[in-house]
Amino acid sequence: MTEIAFGGETATGFEPVAEVFRANFTRDDDYREIGASLAVYWRGRRVVHLWGGERAPGGAPWTPDTLVNIWSATKGLTATLMARLVERGLVDYEAPVARYWPAFAQGGKADIRVIDLLTHQSGLNGFAAPTTIEEFADWDLLTGRLAEQAPFWPPRAHASYHAMTHGFLAGEVARQVTDRTPRELFRAELGEPLGADVHLGLPPAERHRLAPIVEPAHWTTSPGGAVDPIAAPATINPAPRPDWANREDWRGGQVPAANGHASADGLARIYGALANGGELDGVRLLQPATIAELARARTDGQDHMLGVRIWAAGMSLNATGTWGPNPATFGHSGWGGAFGCADPQAGLGIGYVMNRMGGKVAEDPRAADLCAAIHECLARQA
Repeated sequence: MTEIAFGGETATGFEPVAEVFRANFTRDDDYREIGASLAVYWRGRRVVHLWGGERAPGGAPWTPDTLVNIWSATKGLTATLMARLVERGLVDYEAPVARYWPAFAQGGKADIRVIDLLTHQSGLNGFAAPTTIEEFADWDLLTGRLAEQAPFWPPRAHASYHAMTHGFLAGEVARQVTDRTPRELFRAELGEPLGADVHLGLPPAERHRLAPIVEPAHWTTSPGGAVDPIAAPATINPAPRPDWANREDWRGGQVPAANGHASADGLARIYGALANGGELDGVRLLQPATIAELARARTDGQDHMLGVRIWAAGMSLNATGTWGPNPATFGHSGWGGAFGCADPQAGLGIGYVMNRMGGKVAEDPRAADLCAAIHECLARQA
């Protein structure tokens, strides 16, 4: 058996986190790691940075700057981007989307608000016109379709995960008010200010650092089994597949709901700032009042696709306890396991990425085990 290579360090008192991280490489279930990385910031200081395994089975070793597609953990980055635009006065969460994107008023959508897009309550959780994965590379085509179509169900009557449309909707609002593409905004508003290694899609010059996604042994896009008819539009046109992440057109496109690429430290730097009053290493990402609005609960705790879920302004709150004991912790996980989260109460920001997807849309056991270990270490620091 090939010996697993590990690297990184932990601050004094956080050594047990490394033990749990390494144990995930010897699991006897579908969640056994091939390659992964974890980073943790506490009160503005990095206290954990770990990596191990291989970028692909039998391939190059994982390094601290390895990048991976993080699926819906991208949505937390998009939510942070939108919060920066809100703070600047370019967007109002409560304003009609059509104020910024006039074409959106078609199809009876004139009263849908920006916050309805971010909380998965707009009724636009899928495409009405037949849509292919190849067309995801055409921003104007897909945002044009969403502008024209009517909601599948009455806006604000339900919360149901907008798995792929979420990013096109929020991203087009951002594009309309800045005249910059979502990819440009990710770089200018998130990556560059904090030196965070996060990208929308993946520039060709960075492909040498990429870990391809490894499809899970068993997977589904329907967490509860049977497909709820309210939720159905999100997963049928087109039906998401794990191997999308390894397509060149996916890597080259802009899907602000799902094709973010990041290192664990890149994610953790964003959430480390959000957990530290909005500032990290002397750079301010957001004001504390903006973070409070970003993380404020706005739905009743049930999502037709995901089940138990409390949505904030594009962030998910910690309703199931996966990210530790504080229900107000906020962030976003991605299909198969990647996640980033912030616990302002503890001053804690976490980022985790891996190449072997687990089969669940959310609630990955690796995430739960890692977060439990981190919080146990924090408790001993008190």
